[in-house]
Amino acid sequence: MSRTPEETFRRLIDMMPAKDMHAVADLWAPDGIAEFPFAAGTSPLVLHGREEVRAYLVHHPELMDMKEVAALTVRPTDQADTVVVEWTATGRTVATSQPYRLDCIVALTVRDGLITLYRDHWSPLSAAAAAGDPAGLIDSLERKDA
Repeated sequence: MSRTPEETFRRLIDMMPAKDMHAVADLWAPDGIAEFPFAAGTSPLVLHGREEVRAYLVHHPELMDMKEVAALTVRPTDQADTVVVEWTATGRTVATSQPYRLDCIVALTVRDGLITLYRDHWSPLSAAAAAGDPAGLIDSLERKDA
């Protein structure tokens, strides 16, 4: 079944609170890309292919317990296979049990219902805080070998 980019994204965020990261990764095309232009420290800038995405996502529930999508706006583009999504995830940081709010902007391109490009613009500091490790991000930025 072929899904629109919006339907694919909504499916992705429906699976996140269920913590089914394998199902989330299965939304990527085998050669799909995930890009994180604002990644910092030890976070990857690019993941190539479904299996790299899977390896990246599998530990996500150990860091962040996403409970809900607090806001979601999908903006079509002049390309039928691409949308821009503004969304807010809320939940609890696993390490501290503190609540978090993470705002993201994603440019998403889909082919045959599978993600070919997921370009996620998020704040590294906000993501580190949501994962309970802002000090780790700062330390990784200060290391010369990072």
